[in-house]
Amino acid sequence: MRLDKFVSVCLSISRDDARKVIKNKEIYVNDKIINKISFIVNESKDIIKKDDEVLVYEEFIYLMMNKPSGYLSATVDKNKTVLDLIDEYKKYNLAIAGRLDIDTVGLLLITNDGELIHNLTKPKANIYKKYYVEVDGKFKVGDIQLFLDGLNISDGKGNSFLTLPARLEIIDGRRAYISIKEGKFHQIKYMCKKIDLNVTYLKRLEIGPLVLDDNLKEGEYRKLENSEIDLLKSFTKTRQW
Repeated sequence: MRLDKFVSVCLSISRDDARKVIKNKEIYVNDKIINKISFIVNESKDIIKKDDEVLVYEEFIYLMMNKPSGYLSATVDKNKTVLDLIDEYKKYNLAIAGRLDIDTVGLLLITNDGELIHNLTKPKANIYKKYYVEVDGKFKVGDIQLFLDGLNISDGKGNSFLTLPARLEIIDGRRAYISIKEGKFHQIKYMCKKIDLNVTYLKRLEIGPLVLDDNLKEGEYRKLENSEIDLLKSFTKTRQW
């Protein structure tokens, strides 16, 4: 990898700024000052420093975010997006694995690992996503079977479809957990509307085996632990058909 690209990514600065840092003789490769911007480094073997700080290149970044309301699950938009909340990692071309509506909060997986995103979101994966939901009415015991059988709902664009089996776990009359395999436009809201309930609060808690960290406040994020990354990758491998 070219040294200017390496420095740009590791320091989250522009390529032009990285070149200035290199030309100013601030970068050491294996304890030697290197001021040639096109110098090729081995990011996994060479020891590269800025002053006394060792720069570590990560090919893939995996972030868990507790999405707040009012932010779009998009990478670029004229309105506020969840990526506006991330200060670091701007050079990693991050994307979102499974979007949430603007007023829905909770678990987002943000990464530049395109293969993992594909394996988690492709229709054949059949991965359950679990949500906590509050409604303005009351769930009934009979609704559990309706969700299992599938509900005939609209996708918001004039098209009707039968939902895949969904799990409804009633906490009390107006609160429940709903787990779905799909992610159609406003799907949970339309499913609840089908049984004459309006969703007043919706929060995603789980994507497959990945569980939202209770310590993350809305708008906060953290890197996934290695064990969480391994779990996700192992989980998706069992769904390769």
